[in-house]
Amino acid sequence: MIRILVAEHVPLVRRGLVASLEAELDLVVVADVGSGEDVVPAALTLRPDAAVIDLELPGDGLAVTERLHEKAPACRALILAAQPNPGIVRRAFAAHALGFLSLDVAPEQLAEGLRQVAAGRRAVEPDLAIAALESASNPLTRRELEVLRIAARGARSAEIAAALFLSVGTVRNHFSRIMCKTGARNRLDAVRIASNSGWL
Repeated sequence: MIRILVAEHVPLVRRGLVASLEAELDLVVVADVGSGEDVVPAALTLRPDAAVIDLELPGDGLAVTERLHEKAPACRALILAAQPNPGIVRRAFAAHALGFLSLDVAPEQLAEGLRQVAAGRRAVEPDLAIAALESASNPLTRRELEVLRIAARGARSAEIAAALFLSVGTVRNHFSRIMCKTGARNRLDAVRIASNSGWL
């Protein structure tokens, strides 16, 4: 039997995942949790072979996946995402996930994905894998990303400058370079491009 941990913050979705996985003869759900902070303790106690982790899990699904890999590496992670994009797929694999599927896959696809992950193999939808391979790597510096993250919250240049202890002119220079590197038309477009690419 393949032992599964389900980490999903929406109770109805979590129950649905548990029910569909329990219907498989070779899978058994040994734990289901609704918060990121419960994942590693459950994995250490119950020793599942694989974990299904919601990308939007409180505590950040990707950060939880990384902690799980550090603390309980025998439990392989498969990320589920409602709105996957190539950048997120790349970040998930960088966080040591072995699988990545969208929430709208058929139950049998999820079950097969977990079998693959538990065996130490990758499980990702072909279209997502191709898009992730084709997507550009992040051209932005750490400081440019900091500027863009604060801008994504609606902050103006003066607020960004104050938050990062920079002059307004320096912030404007960062935005010029960001727009040049991303091909964005304006700040909002730069935030959209960076978000869709999984850089933020």
